[in-house]
Amino acid sequence: MKKERYIEAEGKTIEEAVKNALQILKLPRKCVKIKTLSEEKKGLFGMPGAKPVKVRVTVIAGRDPVSA
Repeated sequence: MKKERYIEAEGKTIEEAVKNALQILKLPRKCVKIKTLSEEKKGLFGMPGAKPVKVRVTVIAGRDPVSA
């Protein structure tokens, strides 16, 4: 049984968090599965960025160039 390869990343938006993870993994979006772990929480008076978005980006089996 192979171990899943994934990374958890944060950002101000879901798109930014995914982009950060893909840059670290050095993979295109089509090679991964994305799961949102937590949504952004607004700060006092609705100010953005009090709590960032957190995503888990998992490499899809068979599409990881490292495991090939």
